[in-house]
Amino acid sequence: MQKKSKVLSGIICLFIILALFTGIGWQMGAANMLNTIMKTAHDLLLNTCFYLMAICVITGAIGKLFVEFGVVDMLERILRPLMRPLFNLPGVASLGAVMTFLSDNPAIISLSQDKRFSSYFKKYQYISLTNFGTAFGMGLIVIIFMIGQGFFKEPLIGLFGAFCGCIVSTRLMQYFVLKAYPQYAKENAAERENQEKADEQEKQDDKGLFTRILNSLLDGGRTGVDVGVAIIPGVLIISTIVMILTFGKSSDGTFTGAAYEGIELLPYLASKIDFVFNWLFGFNDPHLVAFPITALGAVGAALSLVPNFVAQGWVDGNAIAVFTAIGMCWSGYLSTHTAMLDSLGYRELTSKAILSHTIGGICAALVAHWVFLLVSLI
Repeated sequence: MQKKSKVLSGIICLFIILALFTGIGWQMGAANMLNTIMKTAHDLLLNTCFYLMAICVITGAIGKLFVEFGVVDMLERILRPLMRPLFNLPGVASLGAVMTFLSDNPAIISLSQDKRFSSYFKKYQYISLTNFGTAFGMGLIVIIFMIGQGFFKEPLIGLFGAFCGCIVSTRLMQYFVLKAYPQYAKENAAERENQEKADEQEKQDDKGLFTRILNSLLDGGRTGVDVGVAIIPGVLIISTIVMILTFGKSSDGTFTGAAYEGIELLPYLASKIDFVFNWLFGFNDPHLVAFPITALGAVGAALSLVPNFVAQGWVDGNAIAVFTAIGMCWSGYLSTHTAMLDSLGYRELTSKAILSHTIGGICAALVAHWVFLLVSLI
């Protein structure tokens, strides 16, 4: 029975892969398809993965420094009244939100690798850090970019929407984790340091201020390198597939085999139900659907669409608020969630994280849309 099941699953897997790549190759040409896949993956490796690795190294070093000198403990005490009722997370998690806001999604994973940081969390809370941190990924970059397009209050409305979407995503993820693994409600993500480790820390304190700073920066940076390597497979595989299904032909209207060409399947499907996006998000042009679809794979790529939207006159204040909210909340989670959960050691929960964050991003866009309408009436 088990052999028959494996044979059946193998046939289904083979059929899906053949159907996908046959469809892409039929439109692009086999040679162009293969060249585009390889060049897109190569460009992602050089310009995205190594960029994210640099972020992981820097934030890992800063996070370790904050842990070493008590910033984590301070945040835990100050923000506990806010974090518990909203996100059901210890106050120390706010440090992860700040770091991902200033950088990108994987910054939360660099921080979570520190045992003293993770010791504040139960397992179900620790796993939900993937959703919590992602909702603020590249937040500062997104907001500054939108302000640079000539919009000011709209990005702030979007920030509020992303905050609300983060609550939904984080809480949903915790619910799904506890439903699958009820024991995680009581199990600690990491044990508190015992007295021996505390004594070791006291010895570390005796080494002097410069040595403590240097050791913290180097140890945290080393952890960032490990995380940066761990996210490479997820980014290359998932982002390449999303982008080849999202983007279109080259500027001259042909397929050349260059990076970031594609068959525009996702925008085509979305255009068939653009009335839904109009009703939910207030989009007044079907082209605007391309932003949230692209943000699934990479928010940086999604931002690159905005100047053209503005030039074409498709964008209004509502669209910018929604773009900011959904861009921050999703921030390319399809390309990073798998790698992030893999680095945490909970790869089997990826589907639950993606479902939770999909709902959270939609809620973020809805909040931004309706808050913008409310503000417009005032």
